[in-house]
Amino acid sequence: MATVRKVPLRRLVGLASLRANIIPTLTKIKLVDMLSETGLPVIEVTSFVSPKWVPQMADHTEVLKGIQKFPGVNYPVLTPNLRAFQTAVAAGAKEVAVFVAASELFTKKNVNCSTDESFQRCDEILKAARVAGIPVRGYVSCVLGCPYEGKISPAKVAKVTKKIYSMGCYEISLGDTIGVGTPGLMKAMLSAVMQEVPVSALAVHCHDTYGQALANTLMALQMGVSVMDSSVAGLGGCPFAQGASGNLATEDLVYMLAGMGIDTGVNLQKLLEAGAFICQALNKKTSSRVAQASCKL
Repeated sequence: MATVRKVPLRRLVGLASLRANIIPTLTKIKLVDMLSETGLPVIEVTSFVSPKWVPQMADHTEVLKGIQKFPGVNYPVLTPNLRAFQTAVAAGAKEVAVFVAASELFTKKNVNCSTDESFQRCDEILKAARVAGIPVRGYVSCVLGCPYEGKISPAKVAKVTKKIYSMGCYEISLGDTIGVGTPGLMKAMLSAVMQEVPVSALAVHCHDTYGQALANTLMALQMGVSVMDSSVAGLGGCPFAQGASGNLATEDLVYMLAGMGIDTGVNLQKLLEAGAFICQALNKKTSSRVAQASCKL
């Protein structure tokens, strides 16, 4: 197995699923600015979803326009349809992300359409992005389980991933949306997907509902995946997957990789400060074990 010396980490803001009071726009902007100072190369800033469905993201344009753009840092945004893509580009987006699911029922609940219709929406965005010179990343949800369909076969995940990759996404993030996966399931799923899509175009996106996110991410790393999604303080979840906990905490991922001798280029102390800031703003305890331990030292 090749030695991975530098792992690009993608940081997800992780605020969309929070059902508490709406977070002030300036708080979101400050969080992104603090994260930009940590050395993270990619920070997914916001989601251009309808405020009707996700009120927490109603200020997407203001947030994207308000953040400082650090040299060498990419600030992609999520765009569920062509109209959202157009709004995002008008607001200054230089990279976008689209999403599909390996589950028909989850697609219906999440974006109120069939899987085929979901692919059509992605295709519209990808065609427009190609004309505009905007790179597009793809997400595949429910790769290790679905809240409505239960187990999802690796073959189905591979089929969906191959299709969205062939449509033009430069990278596909495979999401354990409800956090039910284990390293064994991750290995089986990735083995199937890697037969259809090069590992260099894959990333993983693990939720920590059952405490398996770090182990699952390590399994992916050992199989050659070198891009990992995570969220500061372990924030996140999914508005349409009840019971799903947040993403893998960025602090925990950076600590593990540093202990393996892998250079991420991320300043852990600054990351801890960003996590402490947003947790204080939310009046919420961090889900990062590293942050919890650091407070006790």
